Amino acid sequence: MTANSRKTFLVCHGAWSAGWAWKKMHPLMQAAGHRLVTPSYTGLGDRAHLAHQGLDLDAHINDMLNVISYEDLRDIVLVGHSYGGMVATGVADRVRERVAQMIYIDAFVPRDGQSLFDLNEVAIASMREAARTGDGWRIPPMQTPPDTSPADVEWLSARRVAMPIKCFEQKLLLNRGETNLPRSYIYATRIPPADTFGQFAERTKHEAGWRYFEIDASHSPNVTAPEALMALLQEIVS
Repeated sequence: MTANSRKTFLVCHGAWSAGWAWKKMHPLMQAAGHRLVTPSYTGLGDRAHLAHQGLDLDAHINDMLNVISYEDLRDIVLVGHSYGGMVATGVADRVRERVAQMIYIDAFVPRDGQSLFDLNEVAIASMREAARTGDGWRIPPMQTPPDTSPADVEWLSARRVAMPIKCFEQKLLLNRGETNLPRSYIYATRIPPADTFGQFAERTKHEAGWRYFEIDASHSPNVTAPEALMALLQEIVS
């Protein structure tokens, strides 16, 4: 592998999750000669002890910006999974010159001024009710897809934590408007959760500036189909 073909992948992970959920992808990335960086947002994963009521989308964008700055990451393949599409869109807006391309994996793709709740109106009532019945500001994890193996369900359940509701409520403000970076969308076709992400599959199939891909996996292929996801990521960056 030449130096030019080695990539740095930076993952903006999904809600309730954290960097640990990409554990299966690290050896695959290493074997392919790439670097995989999987930080955890404040209040989640290994940083769960830092959770507080004021955490919002901007806080998680700033988490990623600090990783980029302190690790001096450049020519990044910026990956957004699920809620991480909100984060990745904000990150790319702030440091466009550091990002080579973007890959959304079954993720939200916001436009300027949109929140996750704006893009997922079906779930708002149930999520707000779930927060109210808890501590009032966090939403407990959603169920894992039924094709997740028992061992993975056990692994995930022990580590997923409640998600600050402000992260879903805060509207993303883009300083530079719609990006002109190369973007790819990977739609997970197996057992789509209320087909939340079908709207983005349809949009990115037909909108200029996108490459569209599908994967025969449920919502978190980094957990349930890591080899298939690795092959697809390799195809995209090649």
